[in-house]
Parts: sequence; C-alpha cells; structure tokens
Amino acid sequence: MRELSEAVFETIRAYVPESDILENEPMCRHTTFRIGGEAECFVRISSETQLEKLIPYFNQVEVPYFILGNGSNLLVSDDGYHGVILQLGNCFNKIEVQENIMKVQAGALLSQVSKCALENGLTGLEFASGIPGTMGGGVVMNAGAYGGEMKQVVQSVTVLDNKGEIFQLDNATMEFGYRTSIIKNRHFTVLQVTLQLASGNKEEIQQKMEELAARRRAKQPLEFPCAGSTFKRPEGYFAGKLIMDAGLRGYFVGGAKVSEKHCGFVINTGKATATDVADVIKEVQERVKDKFGVSLEREIIYLGRF
Repeated sequence: MRELSEAVFETIRAYVPESDILENEPMCRHTTFRIGGEAECFVRISSETQLEKLIPYFNQVEVPYFILGNGSNLLVSDDGYHGVILQLGNCFNKIEVQENIMKVQAGALLSQVSKCALENGLTGLEFASGIPGTMGGGVVMNAGAYGGEMKQVVQSVTVLDNKGEIFQLDNATMEFGYRTSIIKNRHFTVLQVTLQLASGNKEEIQQKMEELAARRRAKQPLEFPCAGSTFKRPEGYFAGKLIMDAGLRGYFVGGAKVSEKHCGFVINTGKATATDVADVIKEVQERVKDKFGVSLEREIIYLGRF
C-alpha cells in the first residue's frame, strides 16, 4: 500500500529526472546482504542541489528518508522501507586529485578511491581498498581495517544539515571514534570528503593492497553475501572468538548463518530473509551475554520494521 502522498512524488519529480525515481524498488538489489523488501520510493541522486531541495522538504513534511551508499552495512526489513531512499552512488562519485589532496564525492566507492590513490602514487588509504562501502558511509562510521581508519586521512568533510545548509567539519570536529563520528548522531548528510594523503611508491602501495586482499580472502567469508562484520569489537575481546567459544560457529536460522570461516560474520547462504538474520543476531547476543557477560553491539544498521 502506498503511504507517500502524490505531493511528495511531485516534489521529487521537480528536481530529479523520472528515470532516477523508482517506485516499489526491491532493496535486495541494493545491499551487499542481497536481502530486503521494497522501498516505496528509491531516488538516484546526481547533484548537491537535489539534496539541498529534498532533505529540508522531507523534514518539513515529516517524510521518512534514508541516505544509502553501497548498502554494505545494512539489513533492510522484509517489509521494506515506507519512505524515500536517497542513493548516493554512481551519479555522485567524482574524485579530484591535487598533489597530495583528494576531494571525493560521498557516493564514490572506497575501492575506487583507493585505486585512484594508487594510480597517483599516494599512500595512506591502502587499508580501505577492500572495504565495500562508499566514502560517505566510510566517514560516518569511521571505517577501518588492519590498523587503518578514516580519521587518519580525513582533512575535512562537507555536509548538509536537515535545513539545507552546507558547511565543513574539520577532522577534530568530526569526533571520530570506534565505528562512529559526529555525523552518526546528527542529521547531517555527507556531500564531499577531503583526504590528506602522502606521496609514496606505487609498487609498495600495490604490494600492500595485495597483501591485505590476500588476508581478507583467507579470513573472511567473501564468497557469501553479507554486510561485513556483524558486531562491533567489545572492549578487551574479539567478537568472533566470543561467538566461537559460545559454540555458535555455523549456527543458522533459515538461510542466515554464523560463518564457519569467521564467526564475526553472519552470512546469507542463499535465501536468507531479514528476519532470519535478525534471529541469528539475537541468539548470538543472548548466548554470548549468558556465557561471558559481554554485550555484543551490532555494527549492522537495521532499516525498516523489525
């Protein structure tokens, strides 16, 4: 049943080409989990102006909306999303390089940005070469891997607030922490990120990326759809080891399963539903809490009704 009014669709059409507005779009097409019901309205964003116009309007008329990147850290409800998905992706992914500075639009994939850094002989972003998210999502979550994280290379972030105002946040103002930033707790949308990198040797940068890629292939269940690490690392512990020691390696509900390769990942073995995944996550949290007294916090974002 359509919950958004025709007035909402008319306003979107005023700023976005019809070809970039999709009704009842299956979200399984837009998440790395390959799971999710339909989004009532799915909009491909191609300019800052579109966001400047639409976001204040949605806030004014109280229309739910969600900013989507690559859908790599997301579990969408089987019932879908009754609101507007604004995707910052292929139409919002420009990368500019000026000496050691990279200016990157929020929709650019971290893998693309890392490759561009390599091509320009810039080091500092090797850790991000295998992270499946976008630059926008990367700074919101302070994405990291193998000793590197976004806060080490971000100079500033250009954001849009819910009133349509655009301003910059410098590195210190971003309040970067473990898988968090000031943006995660505010109504800000990332538009562009300025990175400060360093000159390096192309061969050494390439070698480092290949080493990290090999480590990922060896330790992570990349052959299955998933959303990356399911849980944040609890202080003083490793989530995967706690889950394994709780006897949950290979635990499954329907098509969702705790990876036998790395217990910190819940995977989609083929036909998992969002409910299957949520049930596995809940059981893992309860069992680990009961056995070790440790509360595992989800890293994955739930979107929709659970």
